[in-house]
Amino acid sequence: MAASLLVKPLRERPSPDQMLVSWEGGIAMKGSWLLAAILITAVAGPQAVAIRRPVAPPAPAARRVDHVDQAAAENDMAGAMRAWSAAHRAAVASRRWQDLIEVADAYRRIGAASTSSEPFDATARRIYLAAVERARRDGSVDGVIRAGDALSDLGDVAGVARSLRIARTLASRDPDAQADVRAFAARVADLVPP
Repeated sequence: MAASLLVKPLRERPSPDQMLVSWEGGIAMKGSWLLAAILITAVAGPQAVAIRRPVAPPAPAARRVDHVDQAAAENDMAGAMRAWSAAHRAAVASRRWQDLIEVADAYRRIGAASTSSEPFDATARRIYLAAVERARRDGSVDGVIRAGDALSDLGDVAGVARSLRIARTLASRDPDAQADVRAFAARVADLVPP
């Protein structure tokens, strides 16, 4: 008895006449939509048929970082953290190394104003490392060096060494970039010997 409950009855196939009516109805429906679009375009112009409007790009992370600094200046740490969170989301969405560096710098400023900067520095370090990778992806020696300098300020030996290796690789064919890398290597020589 249990097996008979699991078996579903087969549906009857529609007759050829029923299939023809269904097919003709579908054609008629599509045709009416097409005719309506043509009439609207003829009467109101092509602007009336626009299906999508362009979406304004999100505000750059730099503008959002200004809100972080303003809240921190007013000693509103909760507001600074909310503004930083929005700036961080914008920086991640922007896919730009510059925005990540600005957001990490802002996070360190919040940490400097709080009782303990260590947890802030740890998060900023992860963001700087992400900026190194984005700059590498973009082929930006300047981005790798800027993030490497920030990692140097945190005393992150491994992060600085990685930044230096990536910067040297990216600058291998550009004499000006090689000079920038040499200057960076000199600045971080106490952490990463040549």
